[in-house]
This record gives sequence, C-alpha cells and structure tokens, in this order.
Amino acid sequence: MTDKISPSMMCADITSLTKTLDTFEKCGIEYLHIDIMDGHFVPNFTLGTDYCKAIKKICNIPLDIHLMIEKPEEKLSWFQFGEGDIVSVHAESTAHLQKALAQIKKCGAKAFVALNPSTPICVLDYILDDIDGVMIMAVNPGFAGQKMVPSCLEKISYLRSYLDGKGYSNVEIEVDGNVSFENAVKMKKAGANIFVAGTSSVFNKDFSLEDGIALFRQKIGEA
Repeated sequence: MTDKISPSMMCADITSLTKTLDTFEKCGIEYLHIDIMDGHFVPNFTLGTDYCKAIKKICNIPLDIHLMIEKPEEKLSWFQFGEGDIVSVHAESTAHLQKALAQIKKCGAKAFVALNPSTPICVLDYILDDIDGVMIMAVNPGFAGQKMVPSCLEKISYLRSYLDGKGYSNVEIEVDGNVSFENAVKMKKAGANIFVAGTSSVFNKDFSLEDGIALFRQKIGEA
C-alpha cells in the first residue's frame, strides 16, 4: 500500500487557509483530515459541515472526515462527501455501526472505523466486509498536542496481522495522534500507511510547510 499524508486541518492557520491548501496541492498531499467534534462524544467542539463544504469549493484534495460525534448515522446526511473521500466513525459512538458504514458507502466515500486506545480489535469481527480502513487513535480523542499512548504501536502491528490473516490485506490502517516524525517511522514499521500529521510534524513551527512535508515523506519512506 502507498503511504499517504493527511494533515490535520484543526492545526492550520485559518487566516492563511488558501495559501496552505495551495501548498498542500503542490506537495501532492493525499487527504485533508477534518476533525468534527460535538462536545458530547469528546469534550470539545471543532470544525463543522460548512467548513467541509467550503474546503471542497476551493480545493481538489479529498477529505478525510473524522466524526467524533454521537450517533453519526443520524447526522451523515448533513455532510457533502463522495468518491475519493474518507469518512471515519467511531465504534464507540453508536449502537448501529454497520448502518453508519453502509450509509457512508452509499454516498461513494470510503468507510473507516476509528478505535480509541482502549477499544479492542475484536469489535471489527463482524464488519470487515463493510470497511475500507481502520483508524487507530494513538491518543484519547478530543485535543491536539497529546503524547502517544505507547501501546498503540503494538495495536497497529496486531491489527495488520489480524486483517492480513483474515484475507483483508486491502484494508488500510490510518493512525491519528502525536504522529511526529519519530513516531511516524514506528507507526509505519508497525503497519500503518495513512498518517494524520499535526503540530508535531507537518505543522511544526520549526519548518515551513513544504520542508515539513518533505521531511515527513523522507522519514516514512525510509521506514
């Protein structure tokens, strides 16, 4: 599987958004990671439906929409997403996970399941035919700038073996949370291939966006 970078738009400077998106397009960024938080599933509010629509009007990069919301199956119709986009719903957020995944696929998007650090892999046992990918949370969701939960590396490795062993080697693994340059290398070696890049890498203030992206690709390319 090819490696893909999905910069966290929660970390982008809203006052220079057009310039940031232009840079991402020039650098071949594969996805734009958009965190949607409802203040219930996680203790924070972030980007919303209008933000997603606005991004689609001014940028051709597919969206990577991360729904940290309760009962996502009741709210998917609020969004405009389609072919090429990723939509992730949390296994912990709904009693009707398969229903939510089916709705995402019906719209033409890729259906991903997000798992919090303490959520076991076995929750995937009966939805493997319904998913295109799994997002492993390397932190407890809700806030940027957290440290990686060390056990996530073992979890990524176990998940890759689990998927391959069941004949789902095509299912991608995305990782979100403290994806620093150093941690990205470890995550890649464990089996991840989509990386949500935030303040500890692409948006690191010690680098320009172009240099941060180039260094990130170099690091995961060497892993």
